[in-house]
Amino acid sequence: MHELQITMLGPSGVGKTTLLTAMYEQFESNVGSVDLQLTPDEDSSTILQDTLIDLKSLLDSFEAKGGVLNTEPPAGPDSLRFFTFGLGKKGKKPSLTLKFRDYPGIYHTKKATTDEKKFLRDLIVESHVILIAIDSPSLMEQNGRYHEKINRPQQIKDLFKNAYSTSDGNEPKMIIFAPIKCEKYLKKKLDGELEDAVKQGYHDLFEYFRTDSLSNCISCVLTPVQTVGNVVLSRIEAEENGVPHFSFRKTRHDAKYAPKDSEQPLRYLLRFLLRIHLDSRKWGKFNFVRDWLGIDRHLKTAVDEFSRGCKTGDGFVILQGENWLKI
Repeated sequence: MHELQITMLGPSGVGKTTLLTAMYEQFESNVGSVDLQLTPDEDSSTILQDTLIDLKSLLDSFEAKGGVLNTEPPAGPDSLRFFTFGLGKKGKKPSLTLKFRDYPGIYHTKKATTDEKKFLRDLIVESHVILIAIDSPSLMEQNGRYHEKINRPQQIKDLFKNAYSTSDGNEPKMIIFAPIKCEKYLKKKLDGELEDAVKQGYHDLFEYFRTDSLSNCISCVLTPVQTVGNVVLSRIEAEENGVPHFSFRKTRHDAKYAPKDSEQPLRYLLRFLLRIHLDSRKWGKFNFVRDWLGIDRHLKTAVDEFSRGCKTGDGFVILQGENWLKI
């Protein structure tokens, strides 16, 4: 089966596993009559179900306390879990595997070993698509006071520089910037401010992506994801070590778990793959896309239909490489 490598990139606590859980749950809710099916393997399904229970439990009280547990570091990079999904037509055997890689946030700290640092670098080189999870309150509140500490944008940029300086070729890549915990800013129609904050907060990374060697092969999109919905940031409490604790409250006492736009990263991802398929050039690692979509006309039609649901406006922006998303 053909395989697409996807990396969930971000330090500890920004919400990589939460984002992946919401993406899968919302795909099921939004696919509708489109003839597509996303099926996790047994291990992935178990972890996602547990994370979904944790997400929904955040709304058991009016003010959300705690959060979803971080990914625990197992015995080295080789023992890290995959999140594996089969993608194909409903009721049929999947014809494409989406392989998401998650990892402990400790790999972004000075405690990371040489092997762990190499693991992250190799992930970026090998991945076709990279999702950068962004903790929105850290980026937006108090003029981005906590952005460097929580989201670590300089280190993210250095990871890309180290990875791409050692790789060959100029095959297309998709980078998805996914602000989460962003309900407050979207409900107050501050999506323009969120876009500006992302551009400013990751300015150096965007400048790197615009260099001559990368500008023609990298597509960047901004897809804000409301992983819980019906909550807004209520207050900030700084802990002794300087790491803030963000508290969220429900928008109403009877508010329920209601994520929004969590499937958008998948819509953009499939739109990117469809563009690769339609391009006349051969792309090495992407040659599997030609086989996957080229054999089955009905599958191509389903991917096209689902990917046309990509949002634009209201915080959703193509930041670079629009040519890789034209279908």
